[in-house]
Order: sequence, then C-alpha cells, then structure tokens
Amino acid sequence: MRKPLTLIVDDEPDIRELLEITLNRMNIQTHCAENIGRAKILLQQKIFDLCLTDMKLPDGNGLDLVDSIQAMSVPIPVAVITAHGNMDTAILAMKKGAFDFISKPIDLAALRQIIISALKLSDPTTAKERRTRQTLLGESSIMREIRTKIDKLARSQAPVYISGESGSGKELVARLIHQQSSRSDKPFIAINCGAIPHELMESEFFGHKKGSFTGAVSDKKGIFQAAEGGTLFLDEIADLPLSLQVKLLRAIQEKKIRTLGEQQEILVDIRLLSATHRNLADMVQAGNFRQDLYYRINVIDLHVPPLRERSTDIPALTEHILARLTDNSDKPFLSASALAALQRYQFPGNVRELENILERALALYDGKSIEIDDLNLPVGTHNLPDSQVYDPALGSLEDYLEEIERKAIVIALEENKWNKTAAAKQLGLSFRSLRYRLKKLALDN
Repeated sequence: MRKPLTLIVDDEPDIRELLEITLNRMNIQTHCAENIGRAKILLQQKIFDLCLTDMKLPDGNGLDLVDSIQAMSVPIPVAVITAHGNMDTAILAMKKGAFDFISKPIDLAALRQIIISALKLSDPTTAKERRTRQTLLGESSIMREIRTKIDKLARSQAPVYISGESGSGKELVARLIHQQSSRSDKPFIAINCGAIPHELMESEFFGHKKGSFTGAVSDKKGIFQAAEGGTLFLDEIADLPLSLQVKLLRAIQEKKIRTLGEQQEILVDIRLLSATHRNLADMVQAGNFRQDLYYRINVIDLHVPPLRERSTDIPALTEHILARLTDNSDKPFLSASALAALQRYQFPGNVRELENILERALALYDGKSIEIDDLNLPVGTHNLPDSQVYDPALGSLEDYLEEIERKAIVIALEENKWNKTAAAKQLGLSFRSLRYRLKKLALDN
C-alpha cells in the first residue's frame, strides 16, 4: 500500500526538519522545497496527497502556491503555516481554497489533526457518494449551484456562514457539508443559540467542572467537546451575547477552549458552521455583533434562497414530501390548480411551511387528489406577487391557471436548454405527462 506523500514548503531548515520528523513518524513520506519555484517543480514531477506551506517565502507568498494548486486538474489539500496572530492571512488563504491553517509556533498535536483530516480527502477508500441531489431537492439553476458549492466546501475546513430566511433549509445545508466532508464519521452537533438562556451559555459551549458555580454538581462537557473531530453548527448565531462572542472568537482563532473552573486550556478540533436569518452586517453596524467575529465566521458565505425564488422546484418538493408523509402508500397527487396555487403562493415560512401545508392537506382531502381548498392557503392576494394577482377582467380562472402552468413549463425548458427530459424532472412530472401538457398548451412546436 502506497504511503501518503506530502510536500513541505518552508525556507527555514529547522521548520522543515520538524515537519519532516513529525510526518515520518506518522508513516507519511515527505519532499521539501525551500521556495515556491522548487515547490512548483516538485508538483509537476510527483503526485502529492497534501501540501504544507509557509506564507512568507523568498520568491513570493504562500498564497501564490495556493492559487497554483487550486488551478491543478486534481487539486490537493493545502494547509498554510502563518505567523502567530496573523488571522487575516489565514482567512484569505482559506477564501482562496486552502484546506486549513496552523499558526507558529507549531502545535504538533494540532498539526497531526490537520494532516489526518486532509489525507482523508485524498484517500480513495473514503471518497463520499455524492447524494446531495437526492437530499437537497430542486433542479432550478440556483439549487444546482448550491449543491456544487456544498461539494467544494466539504473539501475545506474554512468556517462557513449560511444565510437565509427561517425554514429555507440552512441546517440541511450544514448537515450536507458535514456528510460530504472528511469529518463525516465524527459528530455533527447542531445548536440553536436563541434557545439557550444567556446565563447558561458559557457552560453549554465550553463545559464546566464540578463546583465551578452554584448548581454545578458534576463535570459536564460542552458542545465544543461533544463535536470533537466533527462539525459544530451554530444556528441563530446572531442571538449570542457580546460576552460570549469574545470567547467564541478566541476559540476559533486559537483552536483552544477553557472549561469553566479549569485553569488549563484544551485543544479542540471542530469545523465551525453558523447561520442566522438576521442580517449580521447590519448588526455589526449597530454594534450588536462583533466585527472581528463576523469576519472569522464569514470566511465563506453561502446563501440559501427563499422558496418563492425557486418556485419551479415546488412540484419536485411536493412529490418528495407527500411520499415521505405517506410512506409511499396511497400517495395522493395534487390537481393542476392546487399545484399552480402553491407555485404562486409566497411561502413566508419557506420549505418548512410547505411541509406543514401538505401535512394539513393530507388530513383534509377526500379522494385521490388534493385540491386548492384542501391546501387551506391564507386568503387574500397579499400572498401573490403583483404580476400574478388574478384579475377576472383578464379571462376565466381556468385560462389564468393555464397561463401560470405555461410560464412554469417555459421557465423549466429554458433553464434546461429545451431538454424535455430534464425539464420534466425539474417539474416533478413524467416525460409523458410533460408531453401531454406541451400539446395542450400549444408548446410542442
């Protein structure tokens, strides 16, 4: 079995020797380069599994090497070595695609953790099956783009800030990043920061020792320890009090925490993902969220769109939700008018609201199909975009619904470059059903 091969790039002989000894003891082969020029030659000559590079090199910046490796046909994980406290450089490196960073003086335990995680990405035996398409449903262009980003982000350790409205699927996106990553065999811990009383937050995050405060009758691990080796997802991070924001910032920068009642700091190995439905940039301006913490958690920004911005995905989502709610037994279908009503509804509660509406409809419908009345949508045109409010002067309701259907089909066809098979899949229809609708709507020319 081939030993992993790592490229070490540093102009200091002592550092190169330290890294070589550490990796050799881990049964990892190494090649060293003292500058970027030599590193690029070695990258052309050999197949590496990992690169460790200093940031300050005689013939350039380590960021140049990160760019070069990212441009390779098969990029390898790159971990950058930064000067102590130089987080801005580390963040920039991760934005460019670096796997992770480690600060000088090098903590060998932290270094070994980074190496183990990085090598999992290069190991073909741990390759992940790409199942985001079956979990994060939707064939709209925006959802395809998000799935592509998830696959890319899973190959990094960079903190990701997931923005989006309540109910849009932010935690699902976080889980998929974890499941596709080298940390998938370790815990995924999700915490809603708004659900924890402020006086208990520090204990919940970092744990406490018995007797450290009134009521601490036994030792307790915090969520950082619970997520060791895995991923920590902080939902509604905007609800963190300023006092805890300071401690969280230090934990991210130093990769260490201090348990309440303990003097010694402990090393923690977690990937941080965070989310909120609130506008953090506005909160920074108002002084309610620390700017330095905002920059640390927002290394990569991933926006999850509201359901109203991807209405062409509603048929597929509806099909999936109904199948899940009925265990695929006696699954009803939505009438064309009911489906059209869902596609023009604005869904302030997003996918979560769609699930609630369909669950309620299953309890109300009588027969084989779910009709508009079964959906029990809020009454009033305030739920519709101005361009889609029904005006009787424009014709019958049937004509109006046909126009909605025509628009949805044309959008799907255009997004799939008029590939009918792909468009039918996006709309949650069989190819035969789409062909029938195209003929009925005179779109089959």
